[in-house]
Amino acid sequence: MNALDLTFVPGAAGLGSFWAPIIERLPADWKTRTFDLPGLGPVPPSPDVQSYDDLVRLVARAIDAPTVLVGQSMGAYLSLKLALARPDLVRRLVLVVATAGVDMARHGAFDWRPSDRVENPERPAWVHAPPDDLSAELARIDVPVLLIWATRDVLSPLGVAHELEAHLPHARLVTFDSDDHWVARRFAHETANVLREWLAGLEG
Repeated sequence: MNALDLTFVPGAAGLGSFWAPIIERLPADWKTRTFDLPGLGPVPPSPDVQSYDDLVRLVARAIDAPTVLVGQSMGAYLSLKLALARPDLVRRLVLVVATAGVDMARHGAFDWRPSDRVENPERPAWVHAPPDDLSAELARIDVPVLLIWATRDVLSPLGVAHELEAHLPHARLVTFDSDDHWVARRFAHETANVLREWLAGLEG
């Protein structure tokens, strides 16, 4: 029996270590990978990465077999784009408090880009570029999708999760009563348990 393969994508903070508290609570025989994202957070830019689409390609190159793709915040947006561009690589999809992919303003989401542009002017311009609205394409994602959300997150209000749930054919929503955008870390034990339950029977 083959070990389950999972790929964890961090958000705009850029650091794969975001996922460590969840990964360490998953079965030891599950194959997991994560990575830092060039140009985001404290991660130095790379000349090979000039857009979010380049980040999608970077993540895709790291995947060597169909994987369970898990994305946090902007990483969830990257995961959606990867699932649309390379469905052959995505076995299941987990989106945690996505901050793009649908019209965030319609749900009253706080836009982090203007203040981040002022506070971190050294970051590449593409980091603060408006993301694509993928809502018209989401019905093409024909794999099971797990949505993990905080109930009171200003960066990704619960309405975003409900819109994604409506567009994605095979979506399940799990919420935690919190205003913490890093909800998966705050509830690391519970998040790991949700993943274990949702992925039960998928090995092999």
